[in-house]
Amino acid sequence: MPRATNGPASRSRRKKMLEKAKGFRGRRSKLFRYAKNAVMKAQVWAFRDRKTRKRNFRMLWQQRINAAARANGLTYSRFIEGLKAAAIDLDRKVLSDIAIKDDAAFKALVAKAQAALVAKAAAHKAA
Repeated sequence: MPRATNGPASRSRRKKMLEKAKGFRGRRSKLFRYAKNAVMKAQVWAFRDRKTRKRNFRMLWQQRINAAARANGLTYSRFIEGLKAAAIDLDRKVLSDIAIKDDAAFKALVAKAQAALVAKAAAHKAA
């Protein structure tokens, strides 16, 4: 009686790994042993860089908002503080988009932020 090797399952497992390695160069896409290592490494990088992409985009949005806020006479941190004081809940992605595409709307936001900062300072002095 021949030994059981679980051949179909092993073959399908290897086939899946080679499918994932499609597009890699040379033996990394042809041979299971190298493909497995390449795919595992690629998945590690993909996981890590999904986090990095979020970080990079947030930094980009902050730089754009800062540039637009400074053009209107306010720093980034004071602008965000003013928006919080004015109870305007817009995330940085939306603020960045407004700063790029709609200058008038961004100026209105800056004016509201400045007014809220003045009111906050007045309330702080009164207390």
